[in-house]
Amino acid sequence: MDDLQRLIWQGENDQVDFKQRVTQPDKIARTLVSFANTRGGTILIGVKDNGKVVGVDPEEEKHTLELAAGFYCDPPLLLSYEEVEFDGHTILKVTVPESKTKPHFAKIKEDDWRGYVRVKDTSVQTSKMVEKSFQVEEPTFERIPLDRHERAVLDYLALNRRVTLRQYMKIANLSERRAYRMLVKLVIHGYLRLHYKEKEEFYTLS
Repeated sequence: MDDLQRLIWQGENDQVDFKQRVTQPDKIARTLVSFANTRGGTILIGVKDNGKVVGVDPEEEKHTLELAAGFYCDPPLLLSYEEVEFDGHTILKVTVPESKTKPHFAKIKEDDWRGYVRVKDTSVQTSKMVEKSFQVEEPTFERIPLDRHERAVLDYLALNRRVTLRQYMKIANLSERRAYRMLVKLVIHGYLRLHYKEKEEFYTLS
């Protein structure tokens, strides 16, 4: 069994996603971002969700993917491609490396950028990470050096039980966009836990 057969046989998971076609750059951007923010992954285009191979025109798919990676992902992502012949069809194998500059955000609409992570076979918005994280037996986090703004929220939480986005903006004197991105980064790297089921989202130490 070659690598491609093995990927298809194993099905979708935290590092593999199937797409029959890629037609909407904003939607595929969420998958790209979720892989980059987690452990990286592979997208097989020309394969249905059930593993049936239908094939694609690789050049058409690359055009949409490059649009997604360059304009619907922030920071932009660099993808690598491989065209693979399988059972009389062409599959486009897209590799999304784990990012060294996470978190990345996907553009949902004008001025609305959201973070995603990969949990099992789903790209999950960061506001829903808490619920999904309980389904993962042993989530692994990569701890990273923190700057003074990021340490400020950890210092605050050492003395206080929780912090909201608005409180953090005030503590660190940051814009809403920058404060949100820093909080998402700290969640993705395992320093904070996000709680979103109450009236206002808040963060606690992990």
